[in-house]
Amino acid sequence: MRAPSPTGDNGNHDRRGRFQRGNKAAKGNPHAQRVGRLRSALLEAVDEAAIRRVVEALIKEAEGGNVPAVRELLDRCIGKPHETDLIERIERLEATLVEKVGR
Repeated sequence: MRAPSPTGDNGNHDRRGRFQRGNKAAKGNPHAQRVGRLRSALLEAVDEAAIRRVVEALIKEAEGGNVPAVRELLDRCIGKPHETDLIERIERLEATLVEKVGR
């Protein structure tokens, strides 16, 4: 491994390119611990039955013509339209390459 190339004070990095003790940029996300606690609380509060009720309500809304509910349901079940379109285009390009290159 090469030593990092120094530029000015080298960003307070050591010889291996790691942040040195006391570097303000190395503190990380100040909200990460709180977000982790909130996620844990949410996962503890929500069980499979609650998820099923929410999904059933979403389906009922979608069937009733609620366009945002339809969009959310379809996005979650089959993916966003641009993702599907992209996959189809990639598959067509791969098929064309196979034809031309002849694998």
